[in-house]
Amino acid sequence: MMILVTGGAGYIGSHTCIALLEAGHTVIVADNLCNSKVETIDKIKQITNREIIFYHIDVTDQTAVDTIFLNHSIDGIIHFAALKAVGESVEEPLNYYCNNIVGTLILAKACEKFGVKRFVFSSSATVYGENEVPFVETMKLQPTTNPYGETKAMSERILTDIAKVNQEFSVSILRYFNPVGAHESGLIGEVPNGIPSNLMPYVTQVAKGKIKHLRVFGDDYSTLDGTGIRDYIHVMDLAEGHVAALNKLKAGVHVYNLGTGEGTSVLELIKAFEKANGVEIPFEIVDRRQGDIAECYADVSKAKQELNWTVKRGLVEMCRDAWRFEKNYRASDMLIKH
Repeated sequence: MMILVTGGAGYIGSHTCIALLEAGHTVIVADNLCNSKVETIDKIKQITNREIIFYHIDVTDQTAVDTIFLNHSIDGIIHFAALKAVGESVEEPLNYYCNNIVGTLILAKACEKFGVKRFVFSSSATVYGENEVPFVETMKLQPTTNPYGETKAMSERILTDIAKVNQEFSVSILRYFNPVGAHESGLIGEVPNGIPSNLMPYVTQVAKGKIKHLRVFGDDYSTLDGTGIRDYIHVMDLAEGHVAALNKLKAGVHVYNLGTGEGTSVLELIKAFEKANGVEIPFEIVDRRQGDIAECYADVSKAKQELNWTVKRGLVEMCRDAWRFEKNYRASDMLIKH
């Protein structure tokens, strides 16, 4: 199939492009490069020895989106393109609502206009809010802890309502947890702008000496060691989950958690990284970050049963691959001071 991947130069999108190409699909990427680099497209080509069609556009631009659909016979969309930092969404809610909701609306309109029936949506475990863990797909959504989560929940509702009146529209909503790691080649991985908001790239930059120490946001949660617990998943396992969802698409809306089903605390991840890579990660405990919750991990039985998908890589591979990419990455080594 010919698949349009929005945000395909980004962290999760780029790894999903690799998985799609390796599965035999043709890939078109649309990305505004606000949180990614065009060089990533060349690296995907290098890894897969396949070509990619690239459009430097913003998916909130309806004319630009329509141009892609006019130029190509699109079979399906995997929609990643969105602002994604929880903390930033609390500080800049209007930007998040405008960008994330409008992008979904315009892509959905294009699907309706050009007869595209397959839509895979990149959602988030954030939509579960402070439900009891493990999170199950049938839970009532409570994404009120931050605007980012609200934009994902609203997009889910938009796609669900469209599918109710368009019975041929096939939607797979993938709620995933904390992607970490990198492609085993070390050529692509997570490259955040400025100081990372996600834990693993923060850890790797501390290991490399770009940042003096890791800030751990809170050690007074009701968890085993007081630090937040998350379900970390290798980004290539996550990418392969998107291909599985695309291949299994059928009419209606289908929601899946993509995770390992196990929670790991911040301190446990630090220790695992140190052990896997033989490096020390100095850290300090600071105040909790607004919008964070204590625990977040998945019940992944539905994805296993219906998509025949399970993770293949563990915490060791996540830590090793993330560090391999960081060591290979040729970004500026200027020290970021706190």
